[in-house]
Amino acid sequence: MAEVEDTLKRIEAREDVVGIIIVNLDGVYLRSTLDDALTAQYTKHLDRLTVMARSVVRNIDPEDDLTSLRLRIEKNDKHEIMVGLENDYLVIVIQKIR
Repeated sequence: MAEVEDTLKRIEAREDVVGIIIVNLDGVYLRSTLDDALTAQYTKHLDRLTVMARSVVRNIDPEDDLTSLRLRIEKNDKHEIMVGLENDYLVIVIQKIR
């Protein structure tokens, strides 16, 4: 568990990282560096998007699975959202675009 904490601290320490969210596959967030309202907003939408993207990958190749998803938002608040799937968890990292 210490390795996970060290990794999260290292990611969070980057200047361009806005926030990190860890969510289980039921959409319940377990840890977040964002406020509750923003965490709920990201979790709600990214959970659904990840389920859809995972379904598309499995429809193309039933033996394959989605491991990561990357979104770039350029309107208004320019940032990038990266979602990693590991076991039964989503790791969401939001960072500013330089």
